[in-house]
Amino acid sequence: MPHSMTGFGRCLLENDGLAQHWEVKSVNGRHLEIKWRLPVTMRGLEMRLEKTARRFAARGRIEISLHLGAPPDGVAASLDLKLAGAMLESLQSLARVRGDVFTPDYNALLPVPQIWNKMDEEPDESIVFRVEEGLTLALEDWNESRAAEGRLLEADLLMRIERLENWTGVLTERAPEIREERAEALRERIAETLTLTAAEVDENRLLQEMVILADRLDVSEELTRLTAHLIRLRELLRDGTDVGRRLDFTLQECFREINTCGSKLPDVSISRLVVDIKNELEKCREQAQNLE
Repeated sequence: MPHSMTGFGRCLLENDGLAQHWEVKSVNGRHLEIKWRLPVTMRGLEMRLEKTARRFAARGRIEISLHLGAPPDGVAASLDLKLAGAMLESLQSLARVRGDVFTPDYNALLPVPQIWNKMDEEPDESIVFRVEEGLTLALEDWNESRAAEGRLLEADLLMRIERLENWTGVLTERAPEIREERAEALRERIAETLTLTAAEVDENRLLQEMVILADRLDVSEELTRLTAHLIRLRELLRDGTDVGRRLDFTLQECFREINTCGSKLPDVSISRLVVDIKNELEKCREQAQNLE
């Protein structure tokens, strides 16, 4: 089952005095890019938590945030008092120059990462286990939302593929007729020219021109490959593994074949049908770019 790269998940978990609020948000991306928003006391776990996140995703830009209700026992952050004091003194000097009254707001220092010393040791293993558990639950919820959207995208793509298959069938039926019509028009034009000029026809040259025209109007190979590509699109959706990239590549090949058909068949009705097929392929491509 294909998954969308766009999704949202959350987890509210409280056990043994540790209250966690996880949120996972993601959008499209060519590669996997994870951005973390962790409390100061948990930033040392980022590399370890990323291994957990990578089990659930292969592509996309993901933002994962954690809010703790209260610092767990045994975990403390170390404040750089010298740097924090310098920041407050600078603000106080600015207020003095401007003639304002300065009242420090110490809570404003909490989200400033530069003033918090990096922890030399990770939290207790029991705390790490509970944090990983909360993250896993949030990622599972996020995956469910991605799977739900993936089902909708799959249904939409299958509907469009069926439409493309029907149009390809029309092309397959119409192409030989156009080739015959063009060949007949060539014969009539040659006959008219010969009648007006009273010249003799060179049978070998006529046959040669007919063969060249038939070859130029022959799109049987292109239509065979296009049909095979459409079948491949269905197979990729059933497989669901790295489906986004592989769909995008196959759709590019579909564009290549239909462009060749459009250039080889100089017919108004075919040109309109080719435009419709290309528009539908572009819509499929946009949807495929949402899939992981």
